[in-house]
Amino acid sequence: MVFSGLSCTHDVCNGTVCMIDPSELLRPEGKFAAKPVGNYRDFSIDLNDPLKERVRKTYLDMHTYQCVDFVNKKIKEWSKHDKFESTMMEAIVKLNDLVDESDPDVDIPNIVHAFQTAERIRAEHPDNEWFHLTGLIHDVGKIMAFYGEPQWAVVGDSFPVGCAWADSIVYRNSSFDLNPDTYDPRYNTKFGIYSPHCGLEKVLMSWGHDEYMYQVLVHNNCKLPEEALYMIRFHSFYPWHTSEDYDHLCSLKDFRMKPWVLEFNKFDLYTKKNELPNAEELMPYYQSLIDKYIPGILKW
Repeated sequence: MVFSGLSCTHDVCNGTVCMIDPSELLRPEGKFAAKPVGNYRDFSIDLNDPLKERVRKTYLDMHTYQCVDFVNKKIKEWSKHDKFESTMMEAIVKLNDLVDESDPDVDIPNIVHAFQTAERIRAEHPDNEWFHLTGLIHDVGKIMAFYGEPQWAVVGDSFPVGCAWADSIVYRNSSFDLNPDTYDPRYNTKFGIYSPHCGLEKVLMSWGHDEYMYQVLVHNNCKLPEEALYMIRFHSFYPWHTSEDYDHLCSLKDFRMKPWVLEFNKFDLYTKKNELPNAEELMPYYQSLIDKYIPGILKW
């Protein structure tokens, strides 16, 4: 897949052509969206709206408890991959019992979103079968919610810990007041514990399904390309890929990968609707992709 674009102005890129205008990638065709594009990701506060209150409370807990110590603890705990064993398809089916409490756009089982995302990617990128599979499995890390993790440690937008909170983080104002890192001089400056352009792979992200799914795929020696792994690892990092915060931590690789994340994002976001795909009819095709790229019993 080749993206034409503009010469990058980030100092780390030295003027190379490495990304395109995000507004071009995030402007879907009319057929993508079930409602006006500006109505997606509505995080306005309405105490009388049960869905919005659920979303707000999920993020409040996330921003209260996701700190450097918490993230390091979860990485150590989940990197053992000793929680359970299953095939990828069995894990996908499990998402039929999960509704994402952080999502303001839909209130349906996550398996529906998985097939919606995958099928739109398949329609727009028919020759990239690995991309279809990436769309299907991108949220499977949410399976942690069935093994003891509260949803605030599983779902929602991700963000770095160990440095200052960016203004573009959802509910940024006051939601971090009870987070201990907010007042820790080691962690509350622009760079915090990081060096300029160290690369996102060296940054501690808030713990959730993105990083966990990435780690599961690497641990089980999946055959997906690097672009797929990168999209899965950072698809929820909205403060970066959409709001363009945290560029000061990004490496040349991050800027070169960003178009893939943005291309994936428009399918992840704008395919959300209440129309249900026929999962049973679609499963044989996606099972064939699983057999090719992520076969057998996986350690989770």
